Amino acid sequence: MIGRLRSWQRRTWHDRSKAARVELQSVIVTHCTFWVFSLSWLMLPLLSGLHPEPVPRLLGGLLLLLGALQCVVANRCVRPVLDHYLGRAALPPRALRAPVGLLVLGLALLVLLDLLDAAPSITIRLVLGATLMPFGMLYSLLVPLRVFLRQTAVLAAVLGLVLGLTRLDAAAALGSAVMVGFVSLFCLLTSRCGAWTLSVLWEAERAREVEAQLAVAEERLRFGRDLHDVLGRNLAVIALKSELAVQLARRGRPEAVAQMIEVQRLAQESQREVREVVRGYREADLGKELAGAQGVLTAAGIDCTVSGSAVGLPPLVQSALGWVVREAATNVLRHGDARRCAVTLEIKEGRAVLSVENDGAPRPGPGPGAGLTGLRERLSKVDGTLRAGPDGRGSFRLSAEVPLSPTESFVPPRTVSEVTP
Repeated sequence: MIGRLRSWQRRTWHDRSKAARVELQSVIVTHCTFWVFSLSWLMLPLLSGLHPEPVPRLLGGLLLLLGALQCVVANRCVRPVLDHYLGRAALPPRALRAPVGLLVLGLALLVLLDLLDAAPSITIRLVLGATLMPFGMLYSLLVPLRVFLRQTAVLAAVLGLVLGLTRLDAAAALGSAVMVGFVSLFCLLTSRCGAWTLSVLWEAERAREVEAQLAVAEERLRFGRDLHDVLGRNLAVIALKSELAVQLARRGRPEAVAQMIEVQRLAQESQREVREVVRGYREADLGKELAGAQGVLTAAGIDCTVSGSAVGLPPLVQSALGWVVREAATNVLRHGDARRCAVTLEIKEGRAVLSVENDGAPRPGPGPGAGLTGLRERLSKVDGTLRAGPDGRGSFRLSAEVPLSPTESFVPPRTVSEVTP
């Protein structure tokens, strides 16, 4: 049973992105809002304020049943209406028929209840707000703001006039109009503002995805330009000299051998230059990786601190630890639910020690991850070690140590810089 609950929690919460979690929370709050206001604005006033005659009790019971149906129908319409507002899908033509029908029926019962003078004026106004609220929260997402305000003003005037005429009371008419205005503002502040916040959040999420794709595309273009610059000239010369060697060989000239030797030399040089380009592409700069990890984690809403400096470390050590920083940042984003992350780089007894600690311990998997296995393989080439796992205090700690070769100089920085976003 506990395993099923954890699996359900992982599917419904942990496996969602941050924007999806915010949306799920907003939908749940909206569902609860319908019922909370129906219980507080509809049930309590009717149970305590209705006259004890049979007709008022019957009308009150019908209003209670109608309010429950409004909440059920509104809960079913929240997702389609929200998808329509966010531009994901068009609203089905018949989606609002049931909410509109229940609203009209509820207003008719309310006018009849007021006409029979079966409840105090304050009870009628509260029931009016409870009747309008479920439909108003949905309708505020379907029309432009100006249209919603204009139609709300017309509705306030009509209901104020009708409910004022039933008792011939100007104060009752004004109270009804004020209640309609209050409900409209409440719908705008809760439903429309929340949906607007979601739209901005999803837009930022899409912008981050586009930015990541552009970064990958730019890196591919850079790598392509480097390869073109390295191979373009050499391949052109190889083609010309090969053609010249062919012509000389056909004529029986001994210079053809010299030309083919030159072609062989150019080909070997091209291989060497390509290996250098690939090696530079695959090597990770530790300073850039630290800054990049902090920027990415901060953008994801994680409080990230970076202490230490990569200045003076040998290139091989920087490359190995740079891959550790990159993989650790990826694990924090993908596998945990961290709010805080601390990256520390220290030099201890001739060893460079990099530790990444976060308070969102990842869920245990069926076996060791491929990323950590790859890191251990990279570190083993420079005699480094890697340790990763929960620290017993609810945090996850990844630590890598790489020895500094005595033949390689290391110039320690004068100060340890600590950057806090």
